Amino acid sequence: MTIFKQLLILILALFTLQFAMAQKQFVLLKKEKVILRLNPGDEFVFSLKGSKNIQRSYVNNLFDTAVMVHKTVIPFQKIDKVYFTRSNFGNVVGGLLVAGGIGYFLIDQINVVIVNGDKASLNDNVTTTSIAMVGVGLPMMLIKKKHQRIGGKYKLLTVKEGSPFYLKPLDKFEF
Repeated sequence: MTIFKQLLILILALFTLQFAMAQKQFVLLKKEKVILRLNPGDEFVFSLKGSKNIQRSYVNNLFDTAVMVHKTVIPFQKIDKVYFTRSNFGNVVGGLLVAGGIGYFLIDQINVVIVNGDKASLNDNVTTTSIAMVGVGLPMMLIKKKHQRIGGKYKLLTVKEGSPFYLKPLDKFEF
């Protein structure tokens, strides 16, 4: 391999590394909190204003005021909703209620069988409380918001490295 070929490969590798590090990100902000972050190549599910059709594509390129999905450039102001699932505080509380209800019932049964040495039996108060906790917690845990309408507090933004909303991608070889 000649020195010219080696130098050419090195230059191409450096250019490729530079483009990978300077990649833009597409974010959905609620005031100043990042709710969703997409990089080029990520799946993007959205609907446009005046349309009920949900479009599913991938982020091909990012511009200051628009996003290119596959081969179509879509301005941010034409996007009505962005579809993604996210959990909130209610989902966490619901999970705690379900775990607490099941744990309360199991602890009572362990107490009856192991500590007291009796046969397994259902205590009405413990059973009612456990069923109520699971019954209230399960819907809270499972119901998640599936989309977000753009406007008001919610804004779409393209961010570059140096922005406070930019999250540096993790390097594969960084420990």
